[in-house]
Amino acid sequence: MTGPTLVVAAIRAEAAHVPHGTPVVVTGIGKVAAAVAVTRALATWPGDRMPRVVNIGTAGALAEHHDGLYRPSVVLNHDISADAIRELGAEVTDAIELPGGDGSVLATGDLFVTDPTTRDQLATRADLVDMEGFAVAAACAAFDVECVLIKHVSDTADESALSWNEQVDRSARRLAAWLGRM
Repeated sequence: MTGPTLVVAAIRAEAAHVPHGTPVVVTGIGKVAAAVAVTRALATWPGDRMPRVVNIGTAGALAEHHDGLYRPSVVLNHDISADAIRELGAEVTDAIELPGGDGSVLATGDLFVTDPTTRDQLATRADLVDMEGFAVAAACAAFDVECVLIKHVSDTADESALSWNEQVDRSARRLAAWLGRM
């Protein structure tokens, strides 16, 4: 990757090991916080050349065989009633394609998934679940800025997600190693 890069993470712990000197925006948890923070950062970006945005963070695996790092090719807004809104005659974007991905699909919503039933329903449409990716991608699309999502599996989106705090540093180290190779 060339040109300026802006790293985006939901919480400081996810960005704890980002290489020194790399611009980082910590958004807060959830779609609204992420959309506002990324929009603010892009609207006030100094200089003529906009950055590439790299959103690093943890994700729940929607299938037990998913593990490690992923660069999703598609991100879904999983908790919006897109079909109902379309039936009302309004346009809504509930999926964003991300060039250069690995073929995986990330579902984003404001629900912290800890229930196997919810996980299994999401698994019919996606491989991973998080709480910020779609919002980051939507803000980047509004500014016509390249967006890369890099997610590290921290749990299996069931009761294991409740130990997320214990897994964050391991994920942060893997994410920072990826950034260092970038």
